[in-house]
Amino acid sequence: MNNPNEPEISERQRSYTLFVLVLVFTSSHVDRQIMGILGQPIKESLMISDTQLGLLTGIMFAFFYATLGMPMAMWADRRNRRNLITFSVFTWSLMTALCGAAQNFMQLLLLRIGVGVGEAGSNPPSHSMIADLYPPERRATAMAIFGTGINWGILIGFLVGGWINEWYGWKTAFVVVGLPGILLAALVRYTVKEPPRGYSENITEIQPPPPFLDVVKFLWNNHVLRNVIIAGTLVAFTGYASVIWVPIYLVRIHEMGTGAVGSYLALLIGVGGALGIYMGGRIADGLARIWGPQWLPWVIAIASIFTIPMLYLAFVAETASAAIWAYAIPAALGTVYVAPGFALIQNETPLHMRSVAAAINLFVINIIGLGLGPFTVGFLSDQFVPAYGEDSLRYALMCTLVIIIWSIFHYYRAGVLLRRRASESVAAT
Repeated sequence: MNNPNEPEISERQRSYTLFVLVLVFTSSHVDRQIMGILGQPIKESLMISDTQLGLLTGIMFAFFYATLGMPMAMWADRRNRRNLITFSVFTWSLMTALCGAAQNFMQLLLLRIGVGVGEAGSNPPSHSMIADLYPPERRATAMAIFGTGINWGILIGFLVGGWINEWYGWKTAFVVVGLPGILLAALVRYTVKEPPRGYSENITEIQPPPPFLDVVKFLWNNHVLRNVIIAGTLVAFTGYASVIWVPIYLVRIHEMGTGAVGSYLALLIGVGGALGIYMGGRIADGLARIWGPQWLPWVIAIASIFTIPMLYLAFVAETASAAIWAYAIPAALGTVYVAPGFALIQNETPLHMRSVAAAINLFVINIIGLGLGPFTVGFLSDQFVPAYGEDSLRYALMCTLVIIIWSIFHYYRAGVLLRRRASESVAAT
């Protein structure tokens, strides 16, 4: 039973909290992914290389975002999570708006680092709150709804950023997408209630949070979680590289305007991707209930298989329309990994270390995926210029496809381990 001193959480309150957390996640991805649609105008305006653009969109942002996520998650496991999210939203929104004042590469880099610092405190406490609101059998679906914030953020960032850039320039685009987040921070602080820890699982006696290294050892020694984290990191490497560089590829190689590119990708990644991530969570929950928990990672593996040939076709396409049509399926399936993966982290981790476990998962995903994915493509593109000229970006993007194959192996392996454990549990009873 839940603590009788704790008020009952209604379905309406549960849904409202999840809705606001989706808005928060959306805001973070508007401010993060707008660099994709503005990348080429920024490159031309500040006269920077693709490697420098990769630093702006990837590794420097990711380093501070992922590293500071650790202490903030430890704080979240001990203090009020809602207040930490409020502080984070305010910080990244202000820093995004200030990007509009940047006059050179270094100023913009420092402000993008500021965005990363702000975003560091949002995801782990959000995951922890969702786990307290929704029981394990509903958690992947709740995480899928939360995860659609990635796609709504890309939709808004690409659509608004693309057209504002054409009408007023890239600096104004940063201001337009950054300022509304300050109002969102107030909405979180004054309308969201902190759920009791352990509420969804009727846990009233909560152990004190363990030292950080104990959580690291737990994740490493849990073979399911080890494979899930490795696989999610590999998928994110290609996913983040594509989200940042595909808009630049369409502008540079196929000579499309940022408004048109933003509109097409807002539809494909925003609407199509949101549908894909939501259905991925629902299907994973449904198959796991019927045939076993191994289907949480296996759904991701199956979706990933379909993305490989279509991404290849998108990168070798000779026309803009062919590239966009080929990219439709990867855009819809590229983030299917988010909901089942996040749910598995929470399902497999004890209550008292969930925020830190989520932060460690995000640290690895963001350092390697968000950080090295876009940077690697930018670096390879510069290296391939002598041999391939403007087409260097095509070949740099194609190099990321092998990473998806590697990730599929780890998702398959995680499913095998979950199935074996379930069989052993049945045999024991």
